Amino acid sequence: MLKACGYCGRIHKPGERCTRAPPRKSGGAYRDDPQIRAFRDSAEWQNKRNAIKERDRWLCLACLHRAARTLRQYNSRRLSVHHIVPLHIAWDLRMDDDNLITLCDTHHTMADAGGFSAEVLRSWATETARSD
Repeated sequence: MLKACGYCGRIHKPGERCTRAPPRKSGGAYRDDPQIRAFRDSAEWQNKRNAIKERDRWLCLACLHRAARTLRQYNSRRLSVHHIVPLHIAWDLRMDDDNLITLCDTHHTMADAGGFSAEVLRSWATETARSD
């Protein structure tokens, strides 16, 4: 069964990548770091990740602020928690609320590629935390 592309609405040939699709994440060496893998599997991180999603009201904050590639403002689909300053750069900030933000897959990919400045991401996260 053929399905319409979620980015442009067209039907693509098998194996064809949509030009509107966000760039794929690179498999950077730091993602294979055993310490980082162990941290991501830990109960401590699972609990913190859920607390951040709760703080951000289970919404992508980039979509909420109508950043580029926003399809719906109140997006609660395919969420993950992004480290504003990456783990391989600032291990000490791995559990810091000010370094964590909830993003959808599209905006997480953009953030990993440098599509948002750390200041913008941090301001979205702190704005949401203050509004409680």
